[in-house]
Amino acid sequence: MAAEIFHPSFKARPYWWEAYTPTALPQVDLPKDVPVAIVGAGYAGLNAALELAKLGVGCIVLDAAEPGFGASTRSGGMVSASANVGKRIINRALTTEEAKPFLNDAVDAFTHIESLISDNKIDCGWHKTGYFLGAWSKSHFDGMAKKVELLNAEAQSDAYLVPRERQREEIGSDYYHGGMVVQRAAHIHPALYYKGLIGLVQKAGVPIASQTPVMGLTQESGGTWQVKTPRGTIRAGHVIVATNGYTGDVTPQLKRRVVPVGSYIIATEELPPEVTASLSPRNRSFADTRRVLTYYRLSPDGKRMIFGGRAKFGFTEPTETAPLLYRFMTDRYPQLKGFKITHVWTGNVAFTLDELPHMGKLDGLHFALGCNGSGVAMMSYLGRETARKAAGKTNRQIAFDAPEFPSSPLYNGNPWFLPLVGAWFRTADWWDRKFN
Repeated sequence: MAAEIFHPSFKARPYWWEAYTPTALPQVDLPKDVPVAIVGAGYAGLNAALELAKLGVGCIVLDAAEPGFGASTRSGGMVSASANVGKRIINRALTTEEAKPFLNDAVDAFTHIESLISDNKIDCGWHKTGYFLGAWSKSHFDGMAKKVELLNAEAQSDAYLVPRERQREEIGSDYYHGGMVVQRAAHIHPALYYKGLIGLVQKAGVPIASQTPVMGLTQESGGTWQVKTPRGTIRAGHVIVATNGYTGDVTPQLKRRVVPVGSYIIATEELPPEVTASLSPRNRSFADTRRVLTYYRLSPDGKRMIFGGRAKFGFTEPTETAPLLYRFMTDRYPQLKGFKITHVWTGNVAFTLDELPHMGKLDGLHFALGCNGSGVAMMSYLGRETARKAAGKTNRQIAFDAPEFPSSPLYNGNPWFLPLVGAWFRTADWWDRKFN
């Protein structure tokens, strides 16, 4: 099957890179002293840098590879902070009063990225056309009523239920048992958003050191940090760790609190207009309540299907997952059978043990980590808020800045258990689909 689904021009690299490919920047001189050193040049790191520049606080951004090489230019580009936070909140069975501050912050996260793109005229295919969450089973649909109520009351989501007999108004498929629409949601071209963001940071005069991995962090008696790199050591007043799914051994206390998970995505060849119109009548983005999650949307130009999911629980070559994603896609959209794949890729997302994003300070290090697969808006927002905290310019502690950042004695940063989790998820999904 694999040979049959690949287009002659097939590439094992992100479709997004056709518009913007992460590249190494001209080497900058490393300062001997800097108020803030930011580790990681993804959405969180660049938003932190941009905010520090606005506040007049000097900083440098350090990245181990080409800036943007990680998840920031590899995601599905779906922006729905409140919907995904709402799902985690309900999973944790929080009361409305407990959930309210998290959802309020999720509203702020969406507002932040929307304003950032609009105010700076970032040309990144922003489409605020809503999000459809498909119910994997009848019981999943029945449980959505509580979520709609919570999202509308606390997250300004403009959400509503869609019964199965009306879901063709939202998605060109009969695969689900109805679903839920969140109208305050969007999708973007993630690499072009990144391109616009890094341009703003450079325009603000913030140095970005690419291909400059941090090899060690040592705190001095006065609280400052020695930041060791292959090109020299920087003395920093504060350090912000914004490495998310690529958090490594330099920060073991953070590595054991985030679980890197590979997310896999395919892009189809250009499709006939009548086919794309049938797939997404309202240009929504899509996901479902299946534990082995899938997420998908049309490309910004409306000509391709971008389809991603947890094809494997572990790490493997994306070409090995392409046939599985293709089957998932054609299960939902039989009309896509026969169309070829032009791109397949993967990138790491970071899950946390309590399924919520986190920012804060641990062992003297500021951090913004754990997007749980929904990082476009949330990591942008947490980067900004972490910068404000490091600069001492905020009196408000947001909900995601909590003293608890769970870890487990059974986890040291090596996600050995992912295949077991995958097997359990597949079994539970089968049971729900068949009996619930």
